Amino acid sequence: MFTKRLAASVLAIAVANIATTAPAAPQPAYDVVIRGGMIYDGSGKTPFKGDVAVRQDRIVAIAPHIKARGKAEIDARGKAVSPGFINMLAHPEESLLIDHRALSDLVQGVTLEVMGEMSMGPLTPQMKSELQASQGDLRYPVDWTTLGQYLDGLEKRGVSPNVASFVGAGTVRQNLFNGDSTQPNADQLKTMQGLVRQAMEEGALGVTTALIYAPNTFAKTPELIALAQESARCGGIYTAHIRSEGDRFLEAVDETIEIARASGAPAEIYHLKQSGRDNWSKLDPAIVKIEKARAQGTRITANMYNYVAGATGLDAAMPTWVQDGGYDRWVERLKDPATRARVIAEMLDKHPKDWENLLGAAGAEGTLLLAFKNPDLKKYNGKTLAEVAALRGVSPQEAAIELVIEDGTRVGVAYFLMSEDNVRREVALPWVSFGSDAGAPAPEGVFLQSSDHPRTYGNFARVLGRYVRDEHRLTLAEAIRKLSAMPAQNLSLKDRGMLKKGYFADIVVFDPVTIQDHATFEKPAQLATGVSDVIINGGFALKDGKATGAPTGRFVHGRAWTGAQGGGCRASAADWTWSK
Repeated sequence: MFTKRLAASVLAIAVANIATTAPAAPQPAYDVVIRGGMIYDGSGKTPFKGDVAVRQDRIVAIAPHIKARGKAEIDARGKAVSPGFINMLAHPEESLLIDHRALSDLVQGVTLEVMGEMSMGPLTPQMKSELQASQGDLRYPVDWTTLGQYLDGLEKRGVSPNVASFVGAGTVRQNLFNGDSTQPNADQLKTMQGLVRQAMEEGALGVTTALIYAPNTFAKTPELIALAQESARCGGIYTAHIRSEGDRFLEAVDETIEIARASGAPAEIYHLKQSGRDNWSKLDPAIVKIEKARAQGTRITANMYNYVAGATGLDAAMPTWVQDGGYDRWVERLKDPATRARVIAEMLDKHPKDWENLLGAAGAEGTLLLAFKNPDLKKYNGKTLAEVAALRGVSPQEAAIELVIEDGTRVGVAYFLMSEDNVRREVALPWVSFGSDAGAPAPEGVFLQSSDHPRTYGNFARVLGRYVRDEHRLTLAEAIRKLSAMPAQNLSLKDRGMLKKGYFADIVVFDPVTIQDHATFEKPAQLATGVSDVIINGGFALKDGKATGAPTGRFVHGRAWTGAQGGGCRASAADWTWSK
């Protein structure tokens, strides 16, 4: 009996020892593993089926099959897995201060918002005061002065997308001249270059301008070359809403090529288009000019939004001389009967020689009112200028002037200007990427107090749905290259834009069969569908089609950024390595 009890005790102890010494279940080797998707790495090459593993903020493995597990696993069978998309002309400067998710872009796979044209710094005290006073539906404190402070502030507040910005040549000009047409002397130009250099060392990607709008339009070509040279010394590019997209479109392309050649900086043309039916035939000669310059070694590219209407303000319906000195001076002149009559006479000229008349090109029936600050005018959202003019019993030109005066802003509008056939051709050009030229709101709350251009909610999904899947204008692999690797290379971004071991984990999982834009001009505030997961710097910003709200985004710095013991400007553009 004793022997049996002893044997049982020994057996129990042995079993207990085995249980306590058995190896623990292996811990997940990765933070995220994406399994079984078609991997489009951003190069434009043929995709392959496989897995992608992420640890912390980096891609650490890509293979046909990864055995080790992840803390989170995504079943991507039947879906595409691609690098995150880069919005090459984004305007979420204000919307991100209200809603950090950038939801309208996030659900389309955008992981980097690149802000341009005018910039959120550097600001003078007067500029800060004017920015605070001009706010409409979106209200926020102007608690920064420099561009770097603004972008650092976004990261510290916590935003879902990565953010980057150019420094605005018009912003720099406004620092010195308060929006008027003064031409800088040598010392003032050096001061302007110093402001560009400061912004570049704070992390800007280059210098940018919008040459049909005051005060940008007052800059002459030599001024732009000088600022582009400073940007190039700091490893940055020159980007421009060119001086004309209509009657002088080809001359504006020539100016952009000249600035690129003279400065040594690569150049990018914002939202490549030909405005007005009389100018639609200019696409072919423009392509010839750009491709000839590229063949000769000039680094020039473009981006676009894929719609037939642009969105801007009623300032683009009036001559720039009346806007000299800023909004208050503009309105003061419009209230003077003699000046007002002169402005109306010039607005009736569809082809003025010294400014871009978008109202003349689109017509009052093709001018759609989108955004007002004055609550009494919001009833006109979604109406054409022709309809509002009829309601008021005045001409369209008079109506435009009245609205600008009464609203306290330039008034947000859409102009129907472009040819769909040209859009189809442009989306396939190998040197053209994509930008929404819009904010990144959500279809809720304060954002619904104004209307939007549908590009705000659909630009990137429309590329993949309409122009890739439905119309076969380009392959899915090529579209993804133009949405990711190509813009990253143009911007000289390190370790971004491709699915590659060691690169930042900015990843999109979407269904090529179902990805779709839903926004229309009648109902623009409709989110795109088809993207299931968006990973930014290794964290889920979108999971199973739902925004997580996680602050996954970072301030993506340009090459001259002096933080973290790096960067700084060089002697010349030749001291940098540039992508071809």
